[in-house]
Amino acid sequence: MSEEYGNSLVSVLDDEGNEHQFELLDAIETDEGRYVALLPVYTEAELALEDDGELVILEVVNDEGDDLLVPIEDDEVFANIAEIFEERLEDLYEINELDEPETLS
Repeated sequence: MSEEYGNSLVSVLDDEGNEHQFELLDAIETDEGRYVALLPVYTEAELALEDDGELVILEVVNDEGDDLLVPIEDDEVFANIAEIFEERLEDLYEINELDEPETLS
């Protein structure tokens, strides 16, 4: 279950009832469904430093009028959606992949 706070923060309850805060980076709709790309938000600086920076990509499903965020079960669909988000976010945030460091011979 999710509840939005403003335009970019989303609160998500996990299966155990724990609340987690995320920043909504992007949302898309495809023929397969609706999806969101989220980034965890931490209240403690230590936790933010330990985070690996990976996006959380979830499917938005409607359950009796409520939008729920659920994991994408199909690996192929997940890979396709992740690729779409990566391309979109690279354009939005001007993300450049780091070149491999050159080795001295």
